[in-house]
Amino acid sequence: MANPGYGKRSAPDQRPRTAHDFAHLPPREAAVAAYLDRLPDGADISVKTLAKQLPYGQCALRTALNRLQREGHLRRGREQLTTKSGSCQWITRSWFSRTARGDDWWAAFTRGDVPQEPPDRQRPNRSRAHILLAALGRSAPALSLSDAECTRLAPLLTPWFERGATDETVVHVLTAGLPVPVHSPAALVHSRLTSKLPPERPAPRPALRILECAKCGVPGRPEALPGGVCGGCRDEREPVLLATLLPAPVIHAHAAEIRAAMTQKRQEGTPV
Repeated sequence: MANPGYGKRSAPDQRPRTAHDFAHLPPREAAVAAYLDRLPDGADISVKTLAKQLPYGQCALRTALNRLQREGHLRRGREQLTTKSGSCQWITRSWFSRTARGDDWWAAFTRGDVPQEPPDRQRPNRSRAHILLAALGRSAPALSLSDAECTRLAPLLTPWFERGATDETVVHVLTAGLPVPVHSPAALVHSRLTSKLPPERPAPRPALRILECAKCGVPGRPEALPGGVCGGCRDEREPVLLATLLPAPVIHAHAAEIRAAMTQKRQEGTPV
């Protein structure tokens, strides 16, 4: 594993794993991709570390990772995180996607525009809700529901799950302080699911991300890095000045760091 906060990060909205995810890649690249895909988030996927685990040298692995970038499975860059103290810190990231992505998708990802869950993944929530309601009778026999009642009430649980409620939380809300007797279990469950719905959680602020060239490491806008490689390294044009590629927040952060260092040197009496 890499140091806390670093290492592999899985891209969102990936298709389920199959045996043919990397069939379009050469054998070596497919083997490396399959290995990366099964590593947990936070794993060290640097060339040096991979060379200790895989039967390939560092040069071969570097070539394989560059191929994965061109095919849309990998991007390197940095992401701005807010610490507990409220300060901002730039963290090196290596994002891996089992599902091959185009440059447009990676550009949207850096802006935080990519949805975390695709629409067709709402079905597991309904199934989960039906199972939870059907099992209520085990915790509270007075709340035993029929299959038809579970089907009718299950959609009411979707907003609970979307707002972060766990199964244990829902069961506690539905079973605590039951009247004696319960004349209509379905009506009581319906009433509690609608009247005790927790508040919406504030939408998380999209993370600020930038991508870097796979060859020279220069940061830049996604449209300047098709396939994860800058124009200078593709020999398409003269290298672009770094300042023109850096987004304003990055420039401001670097400027603040320089000013803080200069202030500290003055306080210490060290010539600037």
